[in-house]
Amino acid sequence: MSISVLRTADAWWVQTATGAARVDTTATTTGELLADRAALTAAAASRDTTPVTELTLCSPVTAPCRVVAQMTNFASHVRDSGGDPKTVPLTFFRKTSGSISGPYDDVIRPAHVGLLDYEVEIGLVFGKPMPVGSEITADNLADYITGLVVTNDVSARDVQLPKTQFYEAKSYPTFTPVGPALVLLDADELKRFTDLRLRLWVNGEFRQNMTVADMIYRPVQALRELTRFQRMDAGDLLLTGTPIGTAISAPPKPVALITNLLPPAVKWKLFFAGQAKNPKYLKDGDVVEAAIGTDDGALDLGRQRTVVRYAR
Repeated sequence: MSISVLRTADAWWVQTATGAARVDTTATTTGELLADRAALTAAAASRDTTPVTELTLCSPVTAPCRVVAQMTNFASHVRDSGGDPKTVPLTFFRKTSGSISGPYDDVIRPAHVGLLDYEVEIGLVFGKPMPVGSEITADNLADYITGLVVTNDVSARDVQLPKTQFYEAKSYPTFTPVGPALVLLDADELKRFTDLRLRLWVNGEFRQNMTVADMIYRPVQALRELTRFQRMDAGDLLLTGTPIGTAISAPPKPVALITNLLPPAVKWKLFFAGQAKNPKYLKDGDVVEAAIGTDDGALDLGRQRTVVRYAR
């Protein structure tokens, strides 16, 4: 049975049918909380609850932690970027955990960033250490991945692309909204991972809407590759990629072939001149909502709502 964990500045909570029950724990980090399962189970059974609407929620994943992300991991997104899903390798990049923010916090666009994009993604939260060299199988996946969260991998495209700098472009403060809930799953529930649907709206307009069936490298494959070189610990976060529908899109193939012959400075100048006309990039005051769950409602990671603000 899933448990939906919420967090405020001073407490942990479990969402129940009647509201939020406070968790009796001394844990201050996500990793510490996941080790206190007795307290979570007791809170899930409590009838002493507070309306969730009265809580000011923070990210249920605490910083500092490791934040690792998979790159171009949905077939639809790869095709939209001009690539071939059959030839895309399994690759990762890092984000700083200083980019983590709450599910209802503002997303702040730095003054030097011009092209701000969104990417709804499922976040996998580790429940125990995964040392380098761990053996990952479908049977023991739930031993390592204890829960899922809604995340938004906010991206500064005009920093990311010409510099091929994912770390900087995706690590500014507030560039990883997480939550509202950390949904803890048992092994049978985790098997429904492929039924999850990722949805994102900007100002009420659908931008992204796709199930995990479109995902190229799923958690078992991802963890098998990751454990070759990267240790993960309880409370660490792995983002699993985003489907089609982000603001950025690749130019038509003939145009791309021509521009590839140009000097890099000229190529990027032309590319960004074209992207500047794209109305889908996030603007000051835009409302971004992201939700993940199964179509039958059996698994629901919740819905986050953030507002874009331009730094002055």
